[in-house]
Amino acid sequence: MQEQIDRFLDYLVAEEDASENTIAAYRNDLSQLATFLADYHSPLGDTISSWADVDAGVMQTYLLELKQRDYAATTVARKVAAIKSFAEYLVAKGILQEDPTGDMVSPKVKKHTPHTIPPEDVDKLLAAPNQYNSSQSLRDVALMETLYATGVRVTELVGLDVDDVDLYNRLMACDASNKRRRVVPIFPRALVSLERYLLEGRPHLVIDPNEKALFLNHRGQRLTRQGLWLIIKRYVAEVGIKEPVTPHTLRHSFAAHMLQAGANLREVQERLGHSSTVTTQQYRECCPNPRS
Repeated sequence: MQEQIDRFLDYLVAEEDASENTIAAYRNDLSQLATFLADYHSPLGDTISSWADVDAGVMQTYLLELKQRDYAATTVARKVAAIKSFAEYLVAKGILQEDPTGDMVSPKVKKHTPHTIPPEDVDKLLAAPNQYNSSQSLRDVALMETLYATGVRVTELVGLDVDDVDLYNRLMACDASNKRRRVVPIFPRALVSLERYLLEGRPHLVIDPNEKALFLNHRGQRLTRQGLWLIIKRYVAEVGIKEPVTPHTLRHSFAAHMLQAGANLREVQERLGHSSTVTTQQYRECCPNPRS
């Protein structure tokens, strides 16, 4: 049964261009299902030896078990979505004659408005490193300016290589190493901080001359997601912002502020790398009077 799961994951990568995070989540959720099925015994003592033995009753039993565990509704909903997607694949491949997940209903998940901070707080945060005169402070300015001025994801930001940034054409290639590669414009404010970091900051941080990473830590290695989070947390405390601020907060604020300034919804969608405007639509609720 694991063989079909592995083939499905390979299919998601090759045909659906699924991200690494999606694959990891699907592998976890489907492996959990496979473990349940391996231990399953019906009231009559029947066991399950293949996916063809799985019917609607078995899936309802599994759904009940998920709901009885201490899972958040969002987690159960994600697991159900993964199972339904896998079942559709099995039917399409002829491994199942009927979809046993048709009666599985996901729990209702409360939608949360993305957390943003007002422009004045963004300005204070982005200006905070300027009080220091060091290679790290130049990096920190470029980091936060780029994160806010492009709206890129945290993984995209820390994954950037020097060659991914084209200062002359004011463009930045995100996820250049995989199929989701996209190019985003760099606003002038971030452009200046990036240029200064590359000229005056990074040369003093780099240790290995062959290091390709754009943003480096104090050991001359690629900055991690955790490292970025700690940098932002430090400056948030310094400038006295009381509400929680994470790297994602700057991405969310970028989108909300663009819409508030009158940007087109599709333009913001493309900047954020969303596959649909439905995802981008949530940022409308953060803005008083966003335009279409």
